[in-house]
Amino acid sequence: MPGVFQTTVDEMLRDARQASDLGVGGVILFGIPESKDANGSQAWNDDAPVQQAVRALKRELPELVVITDVCLCEYTDHGHCGVIHDGDVDNDETLEALAREAVSHARAGADIVAPSDMMDGRVGRIRAALDAEGYSTTPILSYAAKFAGPFYGPFRDAAESTPKFGDRRSYQMDSGNSDEALREVRLDIEEGADMVMVKPAGPFLDVIRRVKTETGYPLAAYQVSGEYAMIQAAAERGWIDGERVMMDSLLGIRRAGADVIITYFACDAAKLLTSQR
Repeated sequence: MPGVFQTTVDEMLRDARQASDLGVGGVILFGIPESKDANGSQAWNDDAPVQQAVRALKRELPELVVITDVCLCEYTDHGHCGVIHDGDVDNDETLEALAREAVSHARAGADIVAPSDMMDGRVGRIRAALDAEGYSTTPILSYAAKFAGPFYGPFRDAAESTPKFGDRRSYQMDSGNSDEALREVRLDIEEGADMVMVKPAGPFLDVIRRVKTETGYPLAAYQVSGEYAMIQAAAERGWIDGERVMMDSLLGIRRAGADVIITYFACDAAKLLTSQR
């Protein structure tokens, strides 16, 4: 994607400092380990890239909110979000791995852990694990309504997490079913989520509105790689005014009800907003 790169921890610190200077309030971290295996065991290695990055950020930029993505897809050699048995994801075994990963992130200093796997019961299991290890004040931002679909392609290339077989429709949500999204959101709230997320954002503004209206809960929305890439590609070809479309897309997400927006446009939007003050 234009302007988006895999980075080392040192490069990440440079980018994070720029974001902080522009007024961006936080960052979310994804990591690519040196080696992958069937169980994604590098996810809870205290010296893995995400854990190293968290420690560096809290040392150098302590005021910046650091969120960590909790999932196995970047760490498994098959690219799925959990442990595979008999050709499908084993929900319960995956919960234990996710809990270990979340605790490792909290131990490194993460301000917020954000499970994105969409396994059933993972918020409750992570909450119990964090509490047991003394991290009862570490909030959980749950990817509560994460839809299966074609908008994640550029990210999966960047994160080297494209499934080697099948797809993720058995554990991510049907894009045509907003009632299911509300059920998933309510379940995660009951299990102890401190904040919930809708992903992708742009194609699901109606879901963002329903979640906010029907629950009143703190709500994040993730403008994903496909949304970003389409705007960038059209702008590069001169078909649209990139800055105006960027801002309208973000305003639409905010207007729908999102309290927090996760977007690859964060620094560009912050620069524009700063220049208009």
